[in-house]
Amino acid sequence: MCGRYLITSSPEAIRNLFRYPEEPDFPLRYNIAPTQPVPIVRLVSGARAFALVRWGLIPAWVKEPNAFSLLINARGETVGDKPAFRNAIRYRRCLFPADGFYEWKSEGGRKRPFCIRPRHGGPIAFAGLWETWTGPHGEEVDTACIVTTAANHTLAPLHDRMPVVIAPDAFDFWLDCTRVDALTAAALIAPAPENLFEAYEISTAVNRTANDSPAVIAPLGSAPEPAPPPRAAKPKKDDGQASLF
Repeated sequence: MCGRYLITSSPEAIRNLFRYPEEPDFPLRYNIAPTQPVPIVRLVSGARAFALVRWGLIPAWVKEPNAFSLLINARGETVGDKPAFRNAIRYRRCLFPADGFYEWKSEGGRKRPFCIRPRHGGPIAFAGLWETWTGPHGEEVDTACIVTTAANHTLAPLHDRMPVVIAPDAFDFWLDCTRVDALTAAALIAPAPENLFEAYEISTAVNRTANDSPAVIAPLGSAPEPAPPPRAAKPKKDDGQASLF
């Protein structure tokens, strides 16, 4: 499962890797969460294109999105069989630019967060699927999800799943739904190479989506946790005495 991830490379570095013509300017993100707008790369008229979509796929046949389960991940082993993903894997594959992701290790009744990043830096690409949902009044919403697979041996002690990572020389193979059918593209759904990622424990600051700064990815113990926002003070009972505070 991939429930949070990060983008810390500059827009220029991401554009150089994915080679789309647009020149978007978007902020660094240290704690991307489901339902938020996220960048993807897809093919439009045979060429790579940048787009912002909602993280959480809504199949085109859904009548009421608010009553539909949030699909942030698609299991690679069954993606071609599940009604929610069957059309997307055939016709609408995409890439998620990323610089890593987070997982929580269950241990002793608590969950310890870990940051998982490429050993030699990013950005990298997660395999994704996208859809356009059209509402009853013609409104359109583009959404997407990340394809996952079994964790490699390096990451298995933390979690049994991981995002599918697509190598740069396979970008077009994954994206080109016209020339590459779903079954053939599924050959890319596999655990990442063992030496690709490093993982280290971080503070529980990542648990709060409001925390979105470099402090989130600091190794545990190397930096203080961001202080929670102050609570609003309770109004004092009026005793008839004037006060400066």
